[in-house]
Amino acid sequence: MDKKMDYANIPKEKFEFYHREEEIHDKKLDTKPVGYFKDAMMRFCRNKSSVIAACVLLCLVLFAIFVPIFCMTPYSANPTDTTYLMYTKLLPKCKVLAWMGWDGCFDETLNEADYLSRRAIGEETGLDPVVKVYREGYEDSSSTINTTYYDIRTDSYVKNGMIYLTLTPAEYEAIQDWQEETGIQVIYPAVDTSGFKLELLKNNANIWYQCSQKGAPKLDKEGNFVPLYKTSGNDGEYHSLRIEGDDGSYRYAVATGTSSGVSYKVRVFTYTYFQYRYGFEPSFLFGTNSLGHDILTRLAGGARFSLLLALGISLINLVIGAVYGAIEGYYGGVIDLALERFSDIMSGVPFIVVTSLFQLHLSQKVGVVPALLFAFVSTGWIGMASTTRMQFYRYKNQEYILAARTLGASDARLMFRHIFPNALGTLITSAVLVIPGVIYSESTLTYLGIVNLDSSKMTSIGSMLSAGQSQLTTYPHIILFPALFISLLMISFNLFGNGLRDAFNPSLRGTED
Repeated sequence: MDKKMDYANIPKEKFEFYHREEEIHDKKLDTKPVGYFKDAMMRFCRNKSSVIAACVLLCLVLFAIFVPIFCMTPYSANPTDTTYLMYTKLLPKCKVLAWMGWDGCFDETLNEADYLSRRAIGEETGLDPVVKVYREGYEDSSSTINTTYYDIRTDSYVKNGMIYLTLTPAEYEAIQDWQEETGIQVIYPAVDTSGFKLELLKNNANIWYQCSQKGAPKLDKEGNFVPLYKTSGNDGEYHSLRIEGDDGSYRYAVATGTSSGVSYKVRVFTYTYFQYRYGFEPSFLFGTNSLGHDILTRLAGGARFSLLLALGISLINLVIGAVYGAIEGYYGGVIDLALERFSDIMSGVPFIVVTSLFQLHLSQKVGVVPALLFAFVSTGWIGMASTTRMQFYRYKNQEYILAARTLGASDARLMFRHIFPNALGTLITSAVLVIPGVIYSESTLTYLGIVNLDSSKMTSIGSMLSAGQSQLTTYPHIILFPALFISLLMISFNLFGNGLRDAFNPSLRGTED
């Protein structure tokens, strides 16, 4: 087009008639509108570390919810069981991961007497606790004791060997019926220790063989163990040590008492007795602790308790802090000044002192958990109130608030229908970040022994860490799995919370591009 065209004298042929029957509309938008929460989710998904942390958190939460449901066994649920304490400090065992050393075994060095005692368990039961011998029959030049040593690998699930049990006739017959049905021997021959010289070993159920003065088994010329079995019964208090059934099978027991109240004292193999009681061979993915609890289900139960406690405290602090901070930020002036001074006083009270006092006095009336809950809530809402106050000061003088006030909206409507929703994103982020703080504080308190949440039916991650502290050098798996769990939980929660904070911050919109 000629830039020097005379627009005052445009030729007639340059004009075209406008067709009035044609309808003209705005063009359809090519993109869909993006709301506040959708935009926040899109920006959150661009933060890869936060997304990974969210996935890890989801796995940990699912672990805490479903493991106690699907993996709870009578063994892990009943701490008063007869053999419960016999299966303490078992190492993690998984048949699939046995090639990685996850086989429930450990390496140790034993003297000759202890080594032969372990071998004697395998000799009697057919299930040898000595899995592998690395080095045998060597002398230690640094030792003052003249003995030989053995470097071996031991199965922690078999090394317990035998225990003594006292059974009722019904219990005794039930085990006998199970033995005949499955072909698995549980009760083994009783031992005659009446002339036994080593008093320290007299009540040891694993001593079924003759011992030398040093406690080592006596072996015959062929290298076989010399048994202490008593194969004939005596009249009197002990009715029999070996009872022969009608079918020729032998039933071993020491029967005591009168005809109206007979009980049987028997030697049982802990491994097969476990099979009889619970229907499966002992195998624990994370092992057991010093009290015999299954660490897998115990950890899941403790994680569930810690998460529920932290979530409950976070919600309570959110409600109290939101109401308190809304009143401060909306009204301001004298009301804000008075409430702020009260918050300053409460924040100056040491949290650990409050918790200790509540545990010493309040817990006796309401219980340990409610007292701990009160301790967290007593000062935990202050940070949430401060965040809410700042948000209200930010939004209360905006034009849409002035318009709503002009139209006659009440103070409550302005606070909770107009201002509060705009501050919700920041408050949710703050509430999420409270959860790892509560879990960490609870773990610290229980680890230090200020709060005791450990019992047969309840525990927490901190309680498990505290209980495993004394076994750190000898049985590190007791504290390893709770430590790994809380480490993953804390790292994931912090990364997840940081991602939420950035996603809900409107000032950061567009900065990622």
